[in-house]
Amino acid sequence: MKKVASLRYGVIFKKAFSNPDIFKAFVKDFLGIKLQINKVEMEKQFTPIIGNVNTRFDLFAEDIKNRVIVDIQHVRYGDHYDRFLHYHCVALLEQIASSDNYHPNSKVFTIVILTSGDRHKVDMATIDFDPKDRKGQALNEIPHKILYLCPKYVTDDTPEPYREWLLAIADSLLDEEIDETAYKHKEIRHIFDLIEKDLISPQERFKMKDEYGMEEIQDTKALEKTLEIAHKLLAKGISPNIVAETTGISVNDLGMMI
Repeated sequence: MKKVASLRYGVIFKKAFSNPDIFKAFVKDFLGIKLQINKVEMEKQFTPIIGNVNTRFDLFAEDIKNRVIVDIQHVRYGDHYDRFLHYHCVALLEQIASSDNYHPNSKVFTIVILTSGDRHKVDMATIDFDPKDRKGQALNEIPHKILYLCPKYVTDDTPEPYREWLLAIADSLLDEEIDETAYKHKEIRHIFDLIEKDLISPQERFKMKDEYGMEEIQDTKALEKTLEIAHKLLAKGISPNIVAETTGISVNDLGMMI
């Protein structure tokens, strides 16, 4: 067994997945793309700013044909689907220099890791931008995609090679202890070497503590917002069972609010 730092922390996730070999293996298994890169940028920003928000990407890699963005998110925001759709569109729009040509030179793929989970409780969801005909057949015109991954919901029928990656991330989120012999993928075992607790620097530990404090503040705000929504729904006469399903608050807790 190996003691590791949790991949829920951005500083730890970036420490592992900014390794080009790990990043390339991860992308190949999820997207089927063999990236030709020798570096992965962290905290990538575009200058000038695209739109009204200064978007920052956790991990960003680009070869001649492909742009791949990987973002880690532990706090459960209500808008994470929209939030990362915006990020994805920024990486598309940044490539368009004029109205003479709207075709971006690079395909854009965004992978979002939702370590705290999601209300839909699925292991993987995809936004596929390719247009479909009336019978649902893809036209193979637009290759860009967004993947939303939730390691908490990996199941026995999650297909390989996705399953081993998601299990590895989820494993680090539990008790921060890993049985590395349970994993066959060499790049996944390399992740465990990189995030071994004894190798975490004082600076990285400080950033982990700082992230934890921010998560507590954001979790509190998110909970307050959810409770406010629940109160409004109950006041409108909505069934507690429906409110519980919508907000994630248990029926028993809702009963105390009525």
